[in-house]
Parts: sequence; C-alpha cells; structure tokens
Amino acid sequence: MNRNDSLDSELRRQLARFAARRTFLKHGALSLGAIALQSLLRGEGRAQAAAGAGEAGGGAAAGASTARPLVPRSPPLPARVKQVISIHLSGAPPQHDLFDWKPKLVQHHLQPCPEELLQGQRFAFIQGRPLLLGSPYRFAQHGQSGAWMSELLPNLATVADRLCIVRSMRTTEFNHAPAELFLHTGDRNAGHPALGSWVTWGLGSENQDLPGFVVLVSGGTDPTAGKSVWSSGFLPSVHQGVQCRSGKEPVFFLNDPAGMPRTTRRATLDALNRLNELEHATTRDPETLTRISQYELAFRMQQAVPEVMDLAKEEPATLEEYGAKPGVTSLASHCLLARRMVESGVRFVQLFDWGWDVHGTSSGDDIVTQLPMKCREMDRPVAALIRDLERRGLLDSTLVIWGGEFGRTAMNEARGGSKFLGRDHHPHCFTMFLAGAGIKAGAQVGATDELGWSITDTPIDVHDLQATLLHLLGFDPHRLSYPYLGLDQRLIGPAETPRVRHELLA
Repeated sequence: MNRNDSLDSELRRQLARFAARRTFLKHGALSLGAIALQSLLRGEGRAQAAAGAGEAGGGAAAGASTARPLVPRSPPLPARVKQVISIHLSGAPPQHDLFDWKPKLVQHHLQPCPEELLQGQRFAFIQGRPLLLGSPYRFAQHGQSGAWMSELLPNLATVADRLCIVRSMRTTEFNHAPAELFLHTGDRNAGHPALGSWVTWGLGSENQDLPGFVVLVSGGTDPTAGKSVWSSGFLPSVHQGVQCRSGKEPVFFLNDPAGMPRTTRRATLDALNRLNELEHATTRDPETLTRISQYELAFRMQQAVPEVMDLAKEEPATLEEYGAKPGVTSLASHCLLARRMVESGVRFVQLFDWGWDVHGTSSGDDIVTQLPMKCREMDRPVAALIRDLERRGLLDSTLVIWGGEFGRTAMNEARGGSKFLGRDHHPHCFTMFLAGAGIKAGAQVGATDELGWSITDTPIDVHDLQATLLHLLGFDPHRLSYPYLGLDQRLIGPAETPRVRHELLA
C-alpha cells in the first residue's frame, strides 16, 4: 500500500467517526438529511435540464461541470461581447451637470419649482416647495455625433463618438441600496446573483488561474448596498465576485502563512481535496465540488493575481495617460487594472467608486466642490480606458458600462436650510453610457423634458438594460434561468415585459 492509499484509508476512518453524530440527518429515506439531499439533487438536475434546454434556445450553456465551474464555454446564441467592464459611480452622478444639458433649467435657476411637478411625488430629503437648480457648468457639443457634454468631462469629450449615451434610463427605486441591488442583481432585495455571477455561470472564464468575476472598490468605502452587489446569491458560490485591492496583498488571506513553503501548501490542499471528495461521495452536494474548485483556484491565484495586479510593469506613458500610480488605490489604477484583467482573460470586471452622492449638505457633497473633484478623478482614466482598449484591439470584444443607480432632481435639495447646492434622488430619469462591442457608437438615445424631470422619448428600464447586456453576451434573457425556491429565477425578473433594446446596438 502506498502513502496516498494509507492517507485515504485514514481519512475514511476519520470521516466515518465524525459522521456518526450526523447519521440521523444524513441517512434514511425519511430523515431530514435525505429530504435536503433529494432537494439538492432535484435542484441540480433542474439546473442541468435548464442548461440543456438553454443550449437549444438561449439559456446557460450545457455541460457546465461542477468540478470545473469556470471552464470557458460558448454561449448558446451568437455573441458580440466576450468580456465586460462595468464602472459604477456609487451615489448617483447628477445627469443635469454632466450629460443632460437643460438651458431652460438655467433660465429658471432658483425659481420655485412648478407645482404640477411635485404632485404625487415623494423624495428622500426634499421638503416643501423646492427651487429649481440650473447647472453652473458650461456645455458644448462634441464629435461628429454632436453629443452635449459638460466642461467637467474634457477627456470623455474626446471619445464622444465611441459612446452610446442613454439619457432615458429609469428605475423603480429611489434609495441607494435597493437601487444598486436592482441595477446589479435585478432585484431590490439582497440574495440575488450579480450580473457578473450570471455571466460566469453561463460562460465560465478564459483564464483558469484568475477569478472570472473581479471587483475593485475606490472612493474610500464599499457601495451603499455593500458586498451584496457582487454576491453569487443562489448560484454556486464560486461565481461570486472576488474583491481585489492595490498593494502587496491584492486578495486578503491569499498568501501562505509565514514558514509554509508552496510544497507544503500543495500537500495540504491535496489532503483537503480528498476529504471533500469523500464528503461529496456521501452527500452529492454540488457545493462540495465548488469548494474543491475554489481551493484550487486560490492556489493558482497566489501566483497569477500579483502578476496581473502589478502596475509597475506598465509603460510610464500608459500610467500617465490613466493618471494611475502603482500601489495607490484609485479609480485611475482600477481602470488600468481592468484593462490588464480583460487582457488576461477575466470575464467580468466590476469597478465601484464611492463619492457621487451630491446632496449639497456641505462642501463635501455639493455640485460646486465635490462634483468637480470626483469628475477629475473619473474623467481621465475612463477616457484612457476606452482609448487603450481600442488601441489594443480589445474594444471589439469588450463592453464598457458607465453610470449610477438613479438620477438626481432638477431642484436644489436645501436640506435643513443648507446654502450649498445639491440634488436629491430621482428615479424617473438618469443617464448612462455604453461603449465597445456591439454598441452603436456615437448614438444618443432618449430624451427628457426641458427641465430634465421626466422622459419624453425612448424610456429604458433597468431590466431592459440587463436584457440587452445578456443578449450581447449570447443569451436569450427570457430563458437564462436557475431553479430556486420553486421558481426559474432570472436576472430580468419574472415578468415578460423586459426586452432587448436594439436602439443601443450597432
């Protein structure tokens, strides 16, 4: 008997010893464990059946192995996008001051808001009859498309003809956490998978040494909805976003403990894998195989992640273009890291940048001091990212998404009599832009009224945007589903009303 056989025999004995106290829960046709196991197996079977049906008509690709959940797979339908970079400005940037130019609003600056706009409305903080708030910034048209853009965005103005600017987005939520959850997971409540999780569940990832779904956070804090916006929800946990950081330890607890060589780490991991394989043979729980996959991925990541996260390897001219500095956490560094990651085969990169919640209660959250500062931090690297992707031939396969969770009001908030200028939450219209693969470059979609209060042309709901993104990735958004709590759960929700918006597509 060789050493591994002896080790396996000992592991089996140890497992049997610890299993004794759990026999009631794991064995017997009527035991709680058997009931739970049957439910798990039914769920796994339904997921595989849904995947098989999807291969014929648009769901997740069949053949996704629970042992290798991130192996790259072809989508069931023709795809125009291979990887995604999503840039979320947490707090919601004010569209009136960036993309949605309203001369009429400037003309009536600090005049009482028309009563008809206030009837039946509710606000997060505005009370009484507020005053209209015209933008203090100059606007101009840019590129052959003639896109109106604020003076706060001089760098994005240079790539105006590569953008598809959507001025008619709307949402159902008017508080930050539910709105962020709705935008990123399709539901206002926590517990649902993020878009990145859906994408890696359906497509896997091109690089097996890196996470398929990477998250980078700047601005000093997590988004308001917290880590729920990159959760895998009810999907296997291997599909949740992996948060990386600038610095010597890109992923917490990834490095080996002091004094443990890599050979010892490998032997330890082999023993853990055999334990998990024995556990899976008993329970058939697919999460056990996911755990094995995660251990193996973490082992490979120990070398791959520091390599891809090392901005010092970039040319000085590239660092200057982005405004990035190696070892410094910033949106600039994260935009450059996003390019390095998609270049290395990461499927979905999610950037979150906090600090866009411009209520005007102080100089730290107003549109005169805070907003220009945040625009300086964002404008240069996002424009550089789009140019860099195009220069390297990556923009033809990469989709870039930019925006916040809702819009801002056309009125000044003036909370508690504040003299600083700021805008309250507004779900009825906001602006996002897309660029890259499959997107109609230079397009301007939708319009709002002369005060920027409501949509007058081509309203696009959050679920419509999600349906369009899935379509670009090669899925039928109405058929991509996962069985959970007795329902075939979908990113776009249970209704049939969400639709692919071809106005955004090339």
